[in-house]
Amino acid sequence: MMRTGVEPSCYTFPMIVKCCVGFGGIREGMEVHCVVIRNGFRANPFVGTTLIELYSSGGGSGDAYKVFGEMPVRNVVAWTAMVNGFIGCGDMVSARRMFELAPERDVVLWNTLVSGYIGAGDLVTAREMFDRMPNKDVMSWNTMLSGYFENGDVVPGECLFEEMSVRNAFSWNALIGGYTHDGRFMDVLSAFKRMLAEADVCPNNATLVVVLSACARLGALDLGKWVHTYAESIGYKANVYIENALIDMYAKCGLIRDAFDVFRGMRKKDLVSWNTIISGLAMHGHAVDALDLFAEMKVAGVKPDGITFIGVLCACTHLGLVEDGLAYFESMADYSVALEIEHYGCMLDMYARAGMLKEAMNFVNKMPMKADGVIWASLLGACRVHKNVELAEVALEHLIELEPGNPSNYVMLSNVYGDAGKWDKLSRLKVAGRDTGSRKVTGCSLIEVNEKLSKFNSSDDRHPEKDGIYGCLKSLTCLIKSKAYEFDFLEMTQENEGDEECVLDKK
Repeated sequence: MMRTGVEPSCYTFPMIVKCCVGFGGIREGMEVHCVVIRNGFRANPFVGTTLIELYSSGGGSGDAYKVFGEMPVRNVVAWTAMVNGFIGCGDMVSARRMFELAPERDVVLWNTLVSGYIGAGDLVTAREMFDRMPNKDVMSWNTMLSGYFENGDVVPGECLFEEMSVRNAFSWNALIGGYTHDGRFMDVLSAFKRMLAEADVCPNNATLVVVLSACARLGALDLGKWVHTYAESIGYKANVYIENALIDMYAKCGLIRDAFDVFRGMRKKDLVSWNTIISGLAMHGHAVDALDLFAEMKVAGVKPDGITFIGVLCACTHLGLVEDGLAYFESMADYSVALEIEHYGCMLDMYARAGMLKEAMNFVNKMPMKADGVIWASLLGACRVHKNVELAEVALEHLIELEPGNPSNYVMLSNVYGDAGKWDKLSRLKVAGRDTGSRKVTGCSLIEVNEKLSKFNSSDDRHPEKDGIYGCLKSLTCLIKSKAYEFDFLEMTQENEGDEECVLDKK
């Protein structure tokens, strides 16, 4: 353009400067700034505002403020850009001072300052500014709402949500996302059902992805299927994010065939699509199919990442292909994939399941990083299967060092002692576990009935239909026994809890 002699206008420079901001070209932006001055556009507010954004993006709040000071006319957009520039540089004091000096404050400027305090983790001041804000719009409420949930303050976020007179899809997504980050997946489903019943807004792809993730975590298959049908009915059939979430949901709910059908029906697949189906197949014991799909993935030109290899190594573990697994492990360098502790954990699990406990221990000792609790717990579990008491004691020593308050580790070693008939050591271990003062988190199960999830603990008697439930369970137990199944009951009394745990093994 310049070589052909066409003179740039005040609309040309903002686009060029924004491009410089986009790829971090501060030096190139400074060169454009020189052309701006030479062409007499220094006083233009649109050009000046984009120059403020340019220098702020590079951490140069001083240069940005110099541009701001040279502007003869500063509109509210320029003031907002300067406030946002200070926020981006982490200078909330200067940002607040600029805000207070602004002759005009629109809702965007208010939202910018509130977002700055939220980003700095100062929710108290953010709420004070939010309460001061006149003429709040729905985006103002969403900004504060997201701030609470992103910082883990779920209860204030819930209260603010109930105060809102107008809510859009982003409002509901903030609530649902907040529950997800807090691990309250049943509340995620409840909020989604409430959204469908009360709101005039339609869930978007982000909503459905989070809800499907919650269904996967809870095993809420019926609701997951309904979301699948609903997504297709509102035009999200070809959305790769929703289809990936559907693959994950079906796989984790046990319907691996449905997951595979979704995968095969995808018009466009990304790396997450391949990773999800490969891991799902491996998790369900379809290891051969998982490895075949990995080969197909490479033929398709999709480069695997660390998550891909976790699925591949798990598949090798299920098949007992130790040599092949080691070959895949060593081939990760060919794809420039860094070896993480999760990959070492997969290899150790592979050795342990194959009964190669000595090789597993040698592998742990050669790891470039310190083994974590997951690795030692995996080794301890393998020691029970293969009745290796000596190595189990070594694993527990490391687990006590890493997780001194986890009573499950004592339970696992107790099972090893019990299986090996080491009753004296079992008694001493029970005392040692009790002396830690830790309480084992009670396990629970979830069952979906009539689109509702019910939660049960061991020996639970709080359900209103407990008599019918236990009667049915008794009938099933009698039926199983009549089919010549044998059971081995290993009871461990948790004296500090006053209850009993049972480990049930089908032989």
